[in-house]
Amino acid sequence: MINKSKPFIVSSIAIALISFYIGAEAQAESNLQQTTPQQISKDKLEAYIKFTKILNLIEQEYVDETNTTTLVDKALKGLVSNLDAHSSYMDKKEYKDMNIQTKGEFGGLGISVGMRDNLLTVIAPIQDTPAYKAGVKAGDVIVKLDDKATMGMSIDEAVAIMRGKPGSSIKLTIVRKDNPKPLEIKVTRAIIKVQSVFSKQIPGDILYIQVTSFDQKVVNDVKKVLKMYPKSKGIILDLRNNPGGLLDQAVGLTDLFVDKGIIVSQKGRHSAENITYRAKADSSDTKIPMVVLVDGGSASASEIVSGALQDLDRAVVVGEKTFGKGSVQVIVPLGKEEGLRLTVARYYLPSGRSIQAKGVEPDIIVHSGAITNQTTNGSLIKESELSKHLTNTDSNASKKVIQNGIGNNKEDVVTEAEINKDAQLKSAIDILKALIITANRK
Repeated sequence: MINKSKPFIVSSIAIALISFYIGAEAQAESNLQQTTPQQISKDKLEAYIKFTKILNLIEQEYVDETNTTTLVDKALKGLVSNLDAHSSYMDKKEYKDMNIQTKGEFGGLGISVGMRDNLLTVIAPIQDTPAYKAGVKAGDVIVKLDDKATMGMSIDEAVAIMRGKPGSSIKLTIVRKDNPKPLEIKVTRAIIKVQSVFSKQIPGDILYIQVTSFDQKVVNDVKKVLKMYPKSKGIILDLRNNPGGLLDQAVGLTDLFVDKGIIVSQKGRHSAENITYRAKADSSDTKIPMVVLVDGGSASASEIVSGALQDLDRAVVVGEKTFGKGSVQVIVPLGKEEGLRLTVARYYLPSGRSIQAKGVEPDIIVHSGAITNQTTNGSLIKESELSKHLTNTDSNASKKVIQNGIGNNKEDVVTEAEINKDAQLKSAIDILKALIITANRK
């Protein structure tokens, strides 16, 4: 997230707050006109007055006594959450929680969630976190948190419940596709310290690199891996179930494998938000054959990397259609204790296409599952299914759970058994071997 000041936001809030203390409509109109006589249109002025009238009416006539600050906070939450699925107003507690999370250490479960049809749905579990180990899967619908139903609950409210003291437990009641009955999964909270980069060797001098999230160390960690295996003939970059993270790390990771061209650009309402990120020629490996693995849990930064490598003809993308989050959010502090998470731009890939609500379509579609039992990703949540998603402006729980990816295997080599349990990985290996043969013939 980016911390920045937005004068127009503060100005609008100040104007609205002025009207809260005015009882009569005529007086409210007079004061607003005096404050900004040439900036506020008649329609905007009438909207402010309508809000003030309703607020005053609630304060005077509602059956129970109300608190003005609480009413305004709730109104702001509703206002911002109705813009899109990722914008939100953060009160004191939520703003504090957000700051704790961005420091990379907090007591939680280790899952990324979103809303689909007003249902709390898992986008992806983060590898090697409590939720991942307990068997929570992408596409699971969480219907209860302990004994609290999630229907009608906001994402912020749900996240606040899921976080807690490390060592404490929470019971998730989950509805999973193809399971006739809801599942109850107990998850013990822990300090979430995510190792984001895992590497293994695959027979045939193939290097397997899995990136589970884009934290601030991803680029440096991948560089270290590349130096460890200098004789690799091909690379499989696994971005499945990666919910995203820092933009600069996505750009930096892509830049390790391309030496020219646009990696990603962002375009917003204001020219200050229009930024283009280009590849640099220094120390990029542009020759080694690559395959990128993605699925419905690959979002945001993962889609930037996979989409850019695809557009630049640098890698073959294999797996399932990605999540489709192609928007840019900034954090705007409102004083010292509150904040606004606001969508200000959309991402565009090198070809000019937007991934917002569309995702990245793999070059070769391979569904997840074992080689002899492939399944579809129809239950995985997509950006386009989120409540209030931005539109695209471009013309039964088992104790032993198999998840995509092999980062929790402590061995240095991917075993044949692991490959046979992962149809997408097996396909990626076969495709990469073909690319290696083709490259050697040139």
